[in-house]
Order: sequence, then structure tokens, then C-alpha cells
Amino acid sequence: MGENLTTRLLREHTIGREGNEIALRVDQTLLQDATGTMACLQLEELGIERVAPPLAVVYVDHNTLQIDYKNPDDHRFLATFAARHGLYFSRPGNGICHYLHFERFARPGELLIGADSHTTMAGALGMIAIGAGGMDVAVALAGHPFRIEFPRVIGVRLEGQLNPWCEPKDVILELLRRRGVRGGLGCVFEFYGDGVATLSATARGTICNMIAELGATGGLFPSDERTREWLSHQERPNDYVPLTADPKATYEADELIDLSMIEPLVAKPHSPGNVVPVREVTGLPLAQVCVGSSVNSGYDDLAIVAAVLQGSSIHPRLQSMTVTPGSRQILDTITRSGVYETLIGAGARMLEPTCGPCVGMGQAPPSQAASLRTFNRNFRGRSGTVDDQVYLCSPSTAAASALTGVLTDPRTLGDRPALAPAPTNPAIDDRQIIAPLPPALARTVEVIKGPNIQPVPPQHPLPEVLSGRVLIVVGDDVSTGDLAPDGALVMALRSNIPAISEYTLQNTDAEFPSRARRWGGGFIVAGANYGQGSSREHAAMAPAYLGVHAVLARSFARIHRRNLIAQGILPLEFVDADDFGRLRLGQELVIPDLAAALRQRAAKIEARVVMDGVNPIQLRSPISPREIATLLAGGLLAYLKHGGTPLGPGSVTDSH
Repeated sequence: MGENLTTRLLREHTIGREGNEIALRVDQTLLQDATGTMACLQLEELGIERVAPPLAVVYVDHNTLQIDYKNPDDHRFLATFAARHGLYFSRPGNGICHYLHFERFARPGELLIGADSHTTMAGALGMIAIGAGGMDVAVALAGHPFRIEFPRVIGVRLEGQLNPWCEPKDVILELLRRRGVRGGLGCVFEFYGDGVATLSATARGTICNMIAELGATGGLFPSDERTREWLSHQERPNDYVPLTADPKATYEADELIDLSMIEPLVAKPHSPGNVVPVREVTGLPLAQVCVGSSVNSGYDDLAIVAAVLQGSSIHPRLQSMTVTPGSRQILDTITRSGVYETLIGAGARMLEPTCGPCVGMGQAPPSQAASLRTFNRNFRGRSGTVDDQVYLCSPSTAAASALTGVLTDPRTLGDRPALAPAPTNPAIDDRQIIAPLPPALARTVEVIKGPNIQPVPPQHPLPEVLSGRVLIVVGDDVSTGDLAPDGALVMALRSNIPAISEYTLQNTDAEFPSRARRWGGGFIVAGANYGQGSSREHAAMAPAYLGVHAVLARSFARIHRRNLIAQGILPLEFVDADDFGRLRLGQELVIPDLAAALRQRAAKIEARVVMDGVNPIQLRSPISPREIATLLAGGLLAYLKHGGTPLGPGSVTDSH
């Protein structure tokens, strides 16, 4: 029985183990401006002079509208912080963090931790790439290992070859159709089989980017000839290392995807897992088509759209069509190949290489209108329009639909047109990625903070008894975008927790912040997969600031569960899922002897409904000793500042 590639790479990076939790040596870290300001502020609290990993990069790609002083102040803070503490700094407009990192820094065999859930894209080049909260990345930057439960490794055997008009986006949508947005919790999906060689590095990047939508820890392709081609194309041939699973490698579960059987697919509102064949929803009138941005923003993605629209114009029914390249390099390539000119001539609006409309930063669709996008998420309101109707698709489907003005199966257009040939070599230009200063010079740099950049809120030890009222009851699949909304107004407050807390759950219950303050904090009650979506720790920090003590849920998304613990919020799961239905807004709960139960690692924790004769609600908290110590201290920052260490096995007494 052979070893799969995921297990081998994790084993090679493991420097400690406690039960099923492993401590991993980190080679690379990634921050972006929406998560980076708070991560850097927390790193400052740890008193670190210079970051420890061999490679650390902070990208400015989310909050780039700069509609007032807040965003540019954040960018200046990040630029001066990077210069002071030894990080690379990528300027606004240079590219989207996970795409640009894929181009310039990702290396086979290494381990990358990024404060962006789509950090997983780098798994396409044979590296372990995991999204995490900003505090977890700050801890890694401080030189500590990254700790995680050893994932289940799911083998995905790819056979055959994609037919014309079918794309890698349809492959990952097929996996989402089968498994849904909870089907990858605690898993890494490792791709192998004869079909792997038919997919380019960027095609694999599309699949690994959206593997995060399954709730997965990551995705991994072997490092092979296609990897070597990509790294040579990026003028990084020495970074290539061949890596494959052992012959007869085994997996905990298996999926078989025959690429020749894939057809164009689309994810309907409001979930990436709500997938159906395009042929089942053809004819839907569209108000907007958006291509590129966070995923499907490489050359082939944009070139097929131009090839379909060559000599034509977008349909009069469309109010707009936008195209967002993934990086400055892609922008240069489509300009020199003629793709840019074709798209402009067809009526597309060309945007700079930033996240843009993918995170609600402009180009919001009209009310109640269908918007077709090649992006990776379509959670309600993420586009910037509360009652949006966003559909996700491949570039081919987007191009065909832009031509007709309705959702269209691209196979109805006839033969797939040839792409405009890309220039032989891209313009490799890293001048907009500012390298770290030497240590002696770095110590002379002043880190500049504008008035919107507020200190990290203090963390306080977990009380012996937890009591409070139910602040809200929400259903399944609540996203981090629900908890800390997207859009230009709210995202400008990512470095100001008191201010951003006022928008917590604003699209679900606008009264939540004022209620939490009036009631002195309390509990959130939720269904399954609470906290799905992005890595933004603000979705935990803002509720913690409002006094949320614990979240009682049927289950949690991986990154958000970690973020809750890091911010001192206890994640509790219902032993009996039906108990979710017993709790109502305003009920008073008490959890007696909570701290003692955690120290003793009690199998069950009881929550009692005050003034109610029903039986106590049985809860469980399957957390490690180190996580218990973190919660008892009040959060990860408090735990580390008071002598706790994530370097070795955790102990419930580490924080005392």
C-alpha cells in the first residue's frame, strides 16, 4: 500500500503531534489587505521584530476603491509594516493575492498558510496550501507552527479529456454538485489519474481555488510536466520539483470523474453547491455578465471570451459586462495578444487586476436581476445588492450568454473558436512587489497608522459560569459574509473592530448589534456549517466585541471554528441536532461549571434554559488541550502573551 502525496507532504512538515492534531512547519505565508491589517496589528501585540517564515507576502487587492482616507491609510500601514518587519509588499493593482502568488511564489513541496480562503489555489502546483484566519497567520509569522487536525485525504481520479466548450470550472462545479458546500469538511482532495496530464497549471488552479467552496482544507495536484512548463513560463525553472503519490497510493474515500462526461454547469443562487446543467436553465434573461476576478482570470479564461465575442457586441439586454484580469502580467498579455482590444470592442468594461465585484467592491447588479459570473461564490448579498440573483459559470458559458443576453449553453454556438495566441513569454515584472528591507535598515522604518486603525480589542479569561440570552437564531450555512458583510462601506472598516461590529449580521437582523449591547452579550444559535466561506476573522472578532460568549450550532466550518476559538468564543455543537429547534430569541441560558468542564475535557457540557422546565441541552466541544487553554485565557492572543506556546503539545495549564 503506497502513501498519497498529501500525507507525505504533511508528514515532511510535521514537527509535533498531539492526538490527531499536527503542528506544521510553515514555508510561506500570505496576507491581503482585507485580512492583513488586523493580522499585522495582532502580530505587533506579540512583539515580533522580524517575521520568521522564509517567505511572507502581503497583497493589496480587496479594498482598492480608495473612496476616502480609510483604505489608503490601511495600505500605507501595510506598506510600512512590511518594510519594518520583513514582508514582501504587493501594491494595489498588481494582482489578486492567490493568483499572483500562484504566478510568482508558489513552489512544489512547500507549505503555504494564507489569510484568504482561496489560498488553496496554490495546491495546483503540488504544494500544501491552506486558508486560515489572520491570527493563525500572525502566529505563523511569529515563528510558531500551524496546527490542524490531520485531514481526511479524498482521492479524485480524473480520466479522459474535456470536450470542447467544457472547462475546469465545470469540473469543480461537478464536484460541488455531488458533495455540496459541506462535502469537504476536514478533507484534502488529491487529484490523480490519466486525466490530470490534460489539464494545464492554470486549469488546475481553477479547481483548487474553488475546492474551498466544499469546505475543504485544500486541494492537491501532483507536480509534473505541466507544473514544470508553468514554472518555466514564469522564469522560475529552479523551483520545479517532481512530486507524485506512491504507486498504489490509498485514500480514505474516492471520487471518479470522467472528464469526457462533463458538461457545462451553473451554480444557481445562493450557493456554489446549488449546481445544475446549463441546459436546464437556458433562456434566463441576464442584466450583467462578469468574467475573471478571483477565479477564471488567467489568459485562457479571458481569451475564450474574446474569441466568442470577436466581431460582435454584447447583447443590448445586458446593462454591463465586466472583465477582471488576475494580475498585471495577465493584463499585459491580453493587451499584447489583442484580447483586450477585442473585449473593449465588444462592449466589455475592463477592470484593474483586483478582487473588485467578487467581493462587492463595485459593479453590483441591479435589484432582483440575474447576474452571471465566473466567480467562486454567490452568497446572498455578496455582490453588493441585497436581493441579488447571482449565478456562477465557466468563461465559455459567460461568453455565450453575453452574446445572447440570456443564460446559454455554449455548445449551441457550434465549433469552439481558436484562441488568440498568447505572446511567447509574458512580461515578468516584479517591480510592484517591494522586497523586504535588510534588518538594519528595516529598524529605521516608522509604521504609520491612520485614525481608522484601532487597537486590537482586549481578550478576557473565560468565566467559570457562562450565562446570557439567545441573541439570534439562524439557520444552516450562515456565511462569514453574513457575519461581516462585503462591500466598499463595511470592508473599509476591517482595521476598526468597534466600527465594523455595527454591521454584524446586518443583512440578517439589523438589530443584532444594538440588541447584543443592550443585553450585555449572549449566545448565537445556528444550524449546520456555521461560518462557511471566507477566512475573515472579523466574523468572529466583531461578535466577540459585542459580547458573544459562545455559538451553539449543529456544525461549524473549519476556518471559522478556528477563528472563534482564537477570539475567545466557545464553539459548541448540539449532541442531539433536534435541540436546535428548542431555542428561541431572548431565552436565557446558563452553562454552569464551564471552565471546570473544559479543563476536565468533559464529553458533554450542559446548557440550561432559565425559567424552563425542559431537560438541559446536551452540548459537546471536541477541542484539543491547546484550544482549551486558549479559550480559558480568553483567546489566542491572550494565551500567547501570558506564556502559552503552540510549539509543543498543549496543556490546559499552559495559560496559568
